[in-house]
Amino acid sequence: MTGNGSKYVVVTGVSSGIGRATLAELAAHGYHVFGSVRTQEVADRLSQEYGAAFTPLLFDVTDEDAVDAAAEQVAEVVGDRGLVGLVNNAGIAVGGPLLYLPIEEMRRQFEVNLFGVMNVIQAFAPLLGAEAEAPHPPGRIINLSSASGHTAYPFLGPYAASKFALEGFSDSLRRELQLFGIDVIVIIPGAVRTPIWDKALALAEEDDYSDTEYAEIVPKVRETLARLEQEGMPPERVSRTIRQALESPRPKTRYVVANNWLLGWILPRWLPDRWLDRLVARQWGLGRA
Repeated sequence: MTGNGSKYVVVTGVSSGIGRATLAELAAHGYHVFGSVRTQEVADRLSQEYGAAFTPLLFDVTDEDAVDAAAEQVAEVVGDRGLVGLVNNAGIAVGGPLLYLPIEEMRRQFEVNLFGVMNVIQAFAPLLGAEAEAPHPPGRIINLSSASGHTAYPFLGPYAASKFALEGFSDSLRRELQLFGIDVIVIIPGAVRTPIWDKALALAEEDDYSDTEYAEIVPKVRETLARLEQEGMPPERVSRTIRQALESPRPKTRYVVANNWLLGWILPRWLPDRWLDRLVARQWGLGRA
């Protein structure tokens, strides 16, 4: 059940990490969160924890029929009040050397991180006001990108490519949706303590590329990802920024959330490409013998 005064938001991928922190942040500040999960077990657990502030939506972002059904479910609840926001958080990280990575893995990365976002936006856009004479004020779309969407590091090529694509997609969409007054905002976190890196590590462990020239380098990548998971900022820092983007009267088009602004954001973006190439090669042993 939801109250008549609820501020309705859809958040994808609320089972863990940034999505779970966003659910907690918004629920604590008077929002009713429709959150996507992929199993009934997680739906039941979160429903018990958040009570009337949460409605689970069972779908995978790559399943168009399930996403459309979820949008219909939400429409029945919100009616003419619409949504104040849609937070596209669900994502995966695929890693490995691009010369040897199975093309199916690259497709899987884009199916979730880009095409899945597009599926969700197209389904929920009418509830955000993307229609003539919408009965409610326009909502906002918030897309979760990454620092990897601005600086691409080796062996995270699929993830970086999907986030670079999401950045361009978001800019085009924001300009198109000016017609309806719907804003599109990008959140750009640095390293976050989140299970997304667990999945990338699992992939690295499944294939050590021992029969390639990268055999001695891939373990270093695994160590780097493990360190990022341990040293990353808590997801609550990102969730607070998401709420800020939802509530600000004049939101930025992009919000950067970084632990170390100099090393994590400024230097990688402003160093000449060749300088950064040499630094990365030295760090990971990628220089020619």
